[in-house]
Order: sequence, then structure tokens, then C-alpha cells
Amino acid sequence: MVKKAVCLISGGLDSCVTVYTAKKEGYEIYALTFNYGQRHEKEKECAKEIASSVDAKDHIIFNINLSMFGGSSLTDKNLAPEVDHKLSEIGKTIPSTYVPARNTVFLSIALAYAEALDADAIFIGATATDYSGYPDCRPEFIEAFQKIAEVGTKKGVEGKTVEVKAPLIGLTKAEIIKKGMKLNVPFEKTWSCYMGREKACGRCDSCLLRLKGFKEAGFRDPIEYEVLPSWF
Repeated sequence: MVKKAVCLISGGLDSCVTVYTAKKEGYEIYALTFNYGQRHEKEKECAKEIASSVDAKDHIIFNINLSMFGGSSLTDKNLAPEVDHKLSEIGKTIPSTYVPARNTVFLSIALAYAEALDADAIFIGATATDYSGYPDCRPEFIEAFQKIAEVGTKKGVEGKTVEVKAPLIGLTKAEIIKKGMKLNVPFEKTWSCYMGREKACGRCDSCLLRLKGFKEAGFRDPIEYEVLPSWF
């Protein structure tokens, strides 16, 4: 019997490695990307390419406008993401790019989709090492949502709970990149930058963590940057 998985694909590096992990594990991929009022379109275009590259059975672009609430520099264009942080500072506090309850919202919709499909698993590219400090990317959050899947769905109460899988949760960015290289992940199709310009900025937290990962992994990042940090 074919195993089905709903895979959250943002267009970023982590979600790309995650969906390739799901494919390697033999799952039939049902891709889910959110148009949630984010600053730019670039990551959604990358998500479409990634879903195509893994031969996703279906790819839903789900519209949910979190910019109506504001509260984040990713959804409010009057706010600007922080730039030029020292690497040692990233993840110490919750930055302005945190979108209130974003992964709770996304996983809830993914769970509804998974239950409708009678899918076996949901894959999310959450990681709690070399990350921006978002509370909904930590292992305890994934564990708590797994409990929701167990007690709050028909599949769960019938003993066929959808498994919430975050295969990168404990990996460093360098380890994620090395894993991706082994899986032949097309990193050139990914976009991590919080800005939506032609080239990645090289200054936001997401760019800095990505560049740190490639440097430590010993591989060249295939995307272009406007500037590179002095340590790269």
C-alpha cells in the first residue's frame, strides 16, 4: 500500500530537504504551500519548482491572509526585517520576522488535508538548531501538535493517527545541507531570503544562517547574493 504524506513546502532550503527526505522514505507527496500575505512572491515560485522536482501527486497553494493581523515584519510592509546581526546573536531573542502562531495555523490546515486524504504523515521543515528563535520550530511544539493529531481527529481516535514528522529538527544548517547533497536536492531552486529582490540580500538572519551552513558544510551556495558577510 502506498504511503501518503502532506509536505509543507515554503520554497526554502529546509522544507526542500524535508520533502526530498519524505520522497526517499517512499511517501507519495502531496505538497502544500501557503500564500499567507508574506512580503514577496519569490518563495512561492520556488515552492512550485520544488514540488514539480519531486513529482508531487498534487500541489495546493492555500490562501490565508495573516497580514490582516500584522505583528510580523514578514507580513507588515511597514516593518523591516532585522539585518546585519552577529551570528552569535541570532536565535537569542524572538525576532520581528516571527509570524504569530504561523506553524500552528499551517499544521492545522495540513492536518485537515492529511485526514481528508487518509494520509499517513505530515512533513514540516522545522529546525531548532541554527535557527531564528521561533517558538513554533522547537521539538516541544511538534510533540504538542502530535498530541492534537491524536485526540482531535477521527483518524486519531480510531488509532490511525497522522504522524507529524520534522526530520531536521535537531540538525545544524550544515548537517541539513550535507543531507540535502546526499539526496541530490536542487538548492538552486530554493529561496531563503526575507527580501524578494532579484538576488538574496546576504544580510537578513535567514541569509546569514544559510551562508553559515554552506560554509561549514564545505559546499558552494548556488544562489546569488547582493552582498556577502565579511566572515564568509
